[in-house]
Amino acid sequence: MLTFLTSESGFVWDSIATFAESTGIYGFFATEGGWKSIAMIGVAFLLLYLAIKHKFEPLLLFTIAFGMLLTNLPFANMYHTELFAGGHVHWGEFVNSAGLLDYLYLGVKLGIYPCLIFVGVGAMTDFGPLIANPKSFLLGAAAQIGIFITFLGAFALGFSPAESGSIGIIGGADGPTAIYLTSRLAPELLGPIAVAAYSYMALVPVIQPPIMRALTTKKERMIRMRTLRPVSKLERILFPIVITVIIALLLPSAAPLIGCLMLGNLMKECGVVDRLSKTVQNELMNIVVIFLGLTVGATATADAFLNVRTLGILALGVVAFGIGSASGVLLAKLMNLFSKEENKINPLIGSAGVSAVPMAARVSQTVGQKDDPSNFLLMHAMGPNVAGVVGSAVAAGILLSFLG
Repeated sequence: MLTFLTSESGFVWDSIATFAESTGIYGFFATEGGWKSIAMIGVAFLLLYLAIKHKFEPLLLFTIAFGMLLTNLPFANMYHTELFAGGHVHWGEFVNSAGLLDYLYLGVKLGIYPCLIFVGVGAMTDFGPLIANPKSFLLGAAAQIGIFITFLGAFALGFSPAESGSIGIIGGADGPTAIYLTSRLAPELLGPIAVAAYSYMALVPVIQPPIMRALTTKKERMIRMRTLRPVSKLERILFPIVITVIIALLLPSAAPLIGCLMLGNLMKECGVVDRLSKTVQNELMNIVVIFLGLTVGATATADAFLNVRTLGILALGVVAFGIGSASGVLLAKLMNLFSKEENKINPLIGSAGVSAVPMAARVSQTVGQKDDPSNFLLMHAMGPNVAGVVGSAVAAGILLSFLG
């Protein structure tokens, strides 16, 4: 009898010990780098706070933060970096060891989620101001200069060409494009780059105004632009078709993003598939945003995020964004040197060439009205703003062509 009790007691204690060793709490202290997981959970809490309390790009930053939380909980086994090591999907190991977020991450790895988001973005975008003032294309293109200058700077600092391209794309202020390019060129940097891209998009009202005011005079900020001409329905329908054909022929690597963007826009403008247009703007867009955010956040593991390189990425991201904003303003000033008085451009709209739609356009309006409350720049700024969406996708295609 005593032997049985002793045996049973040993079984109970072994079971308790086994259970204790399987808990995440044990994992914090028993695994190497457990303190890093605690630090990353703290970062996730910070991002959740910013998304919920201060509404910093909440639709994606919220889900990215929660994905970051899930992936850094010890023994949760929801995401495994080794399944995607070397930039490839290791299908042989996938079936036996993949977790929930591994399966969802395939949508990022295969380039599905960013393209689907671009369909929704296209359906919500009005290209009318761009069609009415084609010069806006130049301002949108100028704002992408920050991408290529930062690419050169990152390369000079020791990042590989692929990593430098992924860092530079932060300057486009376009989260889906940054995710799309990084997932192909430098997937190990996806977490830090996504956090940087969406954080700086949320900080547009903070980062851009000092740059805009420093590069313009009060007289320039008070320039009033002529009312935009009406854009016909035929022009609106032909625009996405023509742009898709031209860009796909010149730069096939940009075709997935541009094609999906223009598909969504054509759904909106043609007027015969309203059900599809509303679906991609709402239900599809919302579902994809959830999956994209969670899986991008899952890549922000402690080893990938807590290092000096991440700080460098964050710093270079600010540089890219600042140069992009400044380039648009400076090109507008240059264009004014060759324009008649009645055709002059308010340089403030040049900063909207970064594709943070429509926040960057609103910043142009806000800064302009501080000097002239009755000056309405919003619709003029929307031209460069939507041109920036196209420009960032083209820039990503160029980098992918050279580096992919």
